[in-house]
Amino acid sequence: MELLTTDLCDANEGKFRVVAPMFRSYGGRKAFCGAIATLKLFEDNGLVRTALEDPGDGRVLVVDGGGSLRRALVGDQLAALGVENGWNGIVVYGCIRDSRAIGGMDIGVFALATHPQKTVKKNQGDRDIAVAFGGVTFTPGEWLYADEDGVIVSSLPLA
Repeated sequence: MELLTTDLCDANEGKFRVVAPMFRSYGGRKAFCGAIATLKLFEDNGLVRTALEDPGDGRVLVVDGGGSLRRALVGDQLAALGVENGWNGIVVYGCIRDSRAIGGMDIGVFALATHPQKTVKKNQGDRDIAVAFGGVTFTPGEWLYADEDGVIVSSLPLA
């Protein structure tokens, strides 16, 4: 059974937070959900690779890239790594690239926009900390639900 954000909102009033509408869907999986893992970084995607190399176990990687529109934090190689390691989705507060290839992969990918330029690789940033953007704080272990109508976050799994 597919969980839709609109149905979850209707059935769980007061148990979720709605992220401001800012994302476009780029992945082949248009609806996805899972426990949240987080990264906070800026124009450096070294930690994105490190995170996606770990078993995803159906989680969603939330990447706070500071909203930068100057470099892409996720490309087709990293998205393929996410698929291979069992991640359900990636939400990027920043840009991605290789959008055509990512669109054919069985993973949800939401981002602000696309950008053809890759990042620097300094492996700087923070992992598994609370991050905030779009009017919502994303805490590791909470739950994220995303589809064509938006993104919602809850402390507990919703049904």
